[in-house]
Amino acid sequence: MTDTDLKPRLGTRKKVERPKRYLVVLLNDDYTPREFVILVLKGEFRLDAGQAERVMITAHQKGACVVSVYPRDVAETKTARAIEAASRMGYPLQFSVEPEE
Repeated sequence: MTDTDLKPRLGTRKKVERPKRYLVVLLNDDYTPREFVILVLKGEFRLDAGQAERVMITAHQKGACVVSVYPRDVAETKTARAIEAASRMGYPLQFSVEPEE
């Protein structure tokens, strides 16, 4: 064994960036029933009953509320599925996807 076998390697390591995350935001409307909003939040976003109710009430009082944070593709998919479920029932429920700052 030589001294060169024991020396650390001096190579460059590529740093992998975490994917940018996106907020899913529930937007208030005065037409979609509260029970349906809670059902969607529990079903699509996996919130428990208490969390779903707090998100729904906050959106109702303030106009919008962050539901959760995901990588972009997950946020867009969950949002599209939630809006489609509401649309099938005839409700104007809306969500937005915004980059996390």
